Amino acid sequence: MLTLAPVHDADSEPLPVTAGCLLDFPDDPIVCMRRLQRQHGSIAALEQDGQRLHFVFSPELNHQILTNTAVYHSRFFAVRGPRQSAQRRLTSGLLSANGADHKRQRRMVMEAFLKKAIHGYLPMIRDLTEEMLQSWQIGQTRDLSRDMTDFMLRLTSSLLFGMDNPELAYRIGRMIDQWVQLNHELGISVFVSSPEMTLRYEELLHFAGELETEIAGMIAQQRQSGAGEQNLLSMILQGHDEQGSLSPDELVGQAALIFGAAHLTTAHTLTWALFLLAQHPETLTAVQHELRYHLDGRFPTLDAVEPLKQMEAAIKESMRVLPASAYSQRMTVEPTQLGPLHLPRGSAVVFSQFMTHHLPDLYPQPERYLPERWSGISPSPYAYLPFGAGPRMCLGAPLAMAILKTVIPTILQRFQLSVVPGTDVTAKVISTMLSPVGPLWMDIRAPGSIAASQPVTGNIATLVDLPGQARPLRRAA
Repeated sequence: MLTLAPVHDADSEPLPVTAGCLLDFPDDPIVCMRRLQRQHGSIAALEQDGQRLHFVFSPELNHQILTNTAVYHSRFFAVRGPRQSAQRRLTSGLLSANGADHKRQRRMVMEAFLKKAIHGYLPMIRDLTEEMLQSWQIGQTRDLSRDMTDFMLRLTSSLLFGMDNPELAYRIGRMIDQWVQLNHELGISVFVSSPEMTLRYEELLHFAGELETEIAGMIAQQRQSGAGEQNLLSMILQGHDEQGSLSPDELVGQAALIFGAAHLTTAHTLTWALFLLAQHPETLTAVQHELRYHLDGRFPTLDAVEPLKQMEAAIKESMRVLPASAYSQRMTVEPTQLGPLHLPRGSAVVFSQFMTHHLPDLYPQPERYLPERWSGISPSPYAYLPFGAGPRMCLGAPLAMAILKTVIPTILQRFQLSVVPGTDVTAKVISTMLSPVGPLWMDIRAPGSIAASQPVTGNIATLVDLPGQARPLRRAA
């Protein structure tokens, strides 16, 4: 637990710093950040034995951190590994590059994420959605979280590597997932070391070597096959600029980091969006009416989703109240001043989509799921940032939105989802992502069935207000 002992500067002025245990943050990031915000406001730090984690919560400070890329560098993974190691090469892609190198890599991969390319991915998205839904039957009870995670494993693997060798693509995808989780679990070891962390570090380096071999083999296959089906890797392989093509090491890093950034974030977004719609029957009914009018059972094209304003608002509100990316971080590469705090070189600064999205000054009744709010607000990119903001805003955001806007309408036109009463719906931040913990049970019903919210257990009601559910007290500092 955090101790609320204030820290003073040399002039004995209190600083927005709480002395405590740094491991409180990875143990429960949302509880930790809520306590720090409650005590200090929009800027805070957690300190242990001279080491600090810094936090910003307001749009203004988000803007400062995310636009000053010369001082605040991206470090998607804190553990880079030794030079010439597989871990170093796997973490060398776009999400970890900075400065001129980041701009060059972004130019060379961006064509794979443009609208023209996304149109080419739609048949694959449609086919894999159909494949998933063929196993769904009215009257079943299904674990929605597992279904969305498995679906996005197949879809992300296929989008990245193609469907010529799907089982190999899925195996690499599962390996990347495991590697990403290991990385984030070890991230805190940059600040807090222990014998257990040392053993897991060795495990990470060994696993990175195995993963690199698999990805390099897939890249070699793509090169040999030449022009074939359109997928992200094939398009990235064609990318070039005046500085030449991506190096083999950069290609391996791009593949690993693109998959790591896309798979679970989109899976969790699908899960939370469908859960919130199921628990808000009036919104669900309005969305289904809109789908019947505009789509009439069809899989939507990108043009067909444009008039789906109720659906778009429901998705945007879901990503506001339960953002799949709960927080991210930057590292200072030179000493700097952040409000009243002096940050030495190498300081970690956390910004949180979850915390900013729950500021009552920006979003009245922030814990309520109110899609209708989007008809009257237009927050700045630094007040609403499910995909980040600024020069490093997620390049895959348009593709992720295309998946959400086509898969969710397809599901809702085929089935009515209803949460099984008494289901334990617990959310936990794992690897920076707000993840469902355990099964999220849904009854699969015929479309047009009466929609109703259902009582659930777990901690979900500490994050979002649910109709007919008693509102628990937020965990106090």
